[in-house]
Order: sequence, then structure tokens, then C-alpha cells
Amino acid sequence: MSRDGGAARAVALALAAVVAPAAIAADADADVLAQGRALFLQGASPPCALCHTLNDAGASGAIGPVLDELQPGPERVLSAMRNGIGLMPSFKTTLDDAQMRALARYVSKASGGAK
Repeated sequence: MSRDGGAARAVALALAAVVAPAAIAADADADVLAQGRALFLQGASPPCALCHTLNDAGASGAIGPVLDELQPGPERVLSAMRNGIGLMPSFKTTLDDAQMRALARYVSKASGGAK
């Protein structure tokens, strides 16, 4: 193999080392977002969509805040889900931590609150 071929191969391997983990991370995030959306629509009890408006989910609940306007970050969503707030109950006994994190990631991303 020529010197240029070896350099090109080294660059290709280096690029693959960067791109492959990014693609895996994007796939993992897509899975988390899909899980969060499913929980928002019907997996949580009561379903978030019952009370909240979130355009991405096609939800138009009128009890809780409009999440597209509030644009909460994931930590704010997690805090509300763990502790309850106003009329919103705590979900500590009905959702595990991974489910709450997926839901929080989805709400923050879909509403524009994710950084």
C-alpha cells in the first residue's frame, strides 16, 4: 500500500471512530424520545396528554400549562413528576426513574426547552 493510501486509511478509521459513536448516541436518543412520547400520550397514569398541551404529541389538554410555551428543561420536568406540583400528582409510585427521565427528555426536547 502506498503512503497516501495508508494516510487515507488512517483518516477514514479516525473518522469512523468519531461518527459511529455519534450515530449510536443518536439512535439511543431516538429510542428514549420515542419511549417518552409513548409515556406522555398513554403510558403515565394519568397520561400527561390529558392535562397538557404539547404540539409534537398532538395533545391539547387544558388543565396544566402549555408545555410549548413553558419550554421546561428536563430537570424541571423531573422535579414536577417526582414531587407533583399544583394539581399534578407525583409519578414516583407509578413510573420508575428511567421512565421519568425518558418522559422528561421528550417533553423538554419536544417543547424546545432542551439545551
